[in-house]
Amino acid sequence: MRLSAMGDVAMTVPVLRAFVKQYPEVKITVISRPFFKPFFDGIPNLSFFAFDEKERHKGFFGLVRLFRDVQKLKVDAFADLHNVLRSKVVSLLFALSGKKRATVDKGREGKKELTREENKIFRQLPTMFERHAKVFEELGFPLDLSNPVFPEKAVLSADILEIIGSQNQRLIGIAPFAQYNSKVYPQDLMQKVIAKLAANKAYKIVLFGGGKKEIEILNSFAEPFENVINMAGKIKFQQELQLISNLDVMLSMDSGNAHIAAMLGVKVITLWGATHPYAGFLPFNQTLENALVADRNQYPKLPTSVYGNKIVEGYEDAMRSIAPETIVNRINSEL
Repeated sequence: MRLSAMGDVAMTVPVLRAFVKQYPEVKITVISRPFFKPFFDGIPNLSFFAFDEKERHKGFFGLVRLFRDVQKLKVDAFADLHNVLRSKVVSLLFALSGKKRATVDKGREGKKELTREENKIFRQLPTMFERHAKVFEELGFPLDLSNPVFPEKAVLSADILEIIGSQNQRLIGIAPFAQYNSKVYPQDLMQKVIAKLAANKAYKIVLFGGGKKEIEILNSFAEPFENVINMAGKIKFQQELQLISNLDVMLSMDSGNAHIAAMLGVKVITLWGATHPYAGFLPFNQTLENALVADRNQYPKLPTSVYGNKIVEGYEDAMRSIAPETIVNRINSEL
């Protein structure tokens, strides 16, 4: 069970792919929001159970109904990959029915030590992938994540090809937004990154986002360049996944798009402001070399937050310490 958010649900996918490969005789049922179902399409021995937040599974009695609905599948064990009140209630009901259960340890204490201003302990914490794998190990299924399995690149639909044109250029994805401003690279600097990349006609840059305001910003990014295309609002979510699977590289903030690209086997370059990959959210199978972080000599309190929701005075411009040239050089080296 993992209900939200988008990036967190995406981070379960590589672990589940490893599971079904190493334990082909075991059936997995994923409980999550209907929107995330495409993440799990094509994974063998895996079925998807849609969590109905608004009606059937709403509130405490809704969670009891959820337990009874899932219980009909003759579940032997319950893996709580969320560790929130909702999942804890369902987990407890399974325990009371005599089933095995295990819950992800989010490592909150270590994250506090990493992000506090005083007496900071700056060290790499276990990744969320390792934490998820630990849950299955507790249920009797140790996992090896060192030889990942990724899906084949999707065949692009006619709708997508009509928008992006021929595929004889290297495809670079850019997802320049995140939930919190402390994780968003400044617009003027992102414009410089895009301009430098667009100068190479062997590259085609596709921009990802959503919502009216983001679409307006992406249009302003794309307008001056023939080989920069704003995809926001033009294709459905499932088509977006197909397109991302065909990228040669994705440039993303510390956000859901980074994890979506990584789960599809795409190289990801991430930009980090208030947050840091040491908290365990480096996208799957990516290197720290491709995680470009704000300058800790200039901003020694970094990271100041696990999720980017904490504002520290004087740290608003931390991401400006990542030079556009550094980002472009990193992308060029990957291509």
